[in-house]
Amino acid sequence: MRDRYLSVAQVAELLGTTQRFPRRLVAERRIKYVKVGRHVRIPESVIQEYIDANTVQPVQPRRRHLRRAA
Repeated sequence: MRDRYLSVAQVAELLGTTQRFPRRLVAERRIKYVKVGRHVRIPESVIQEYIDANTVQPVQPRRRHLRRAA
């Protein structure tokens, strides 16, 4: 399967952020990207990996132990 290469604007829309956020990820080398001339393209799989790596799972609430009346 071939990856789709997304523009910064497409990545921002996918993540629900401004374009500044994906540009910062690229500038800080926090995600992989491809330079096509002067354009930056980000593989769709890289965005999914980023989402998976930064997803926080919910904590299971502790069960309270009820004391029995003596």
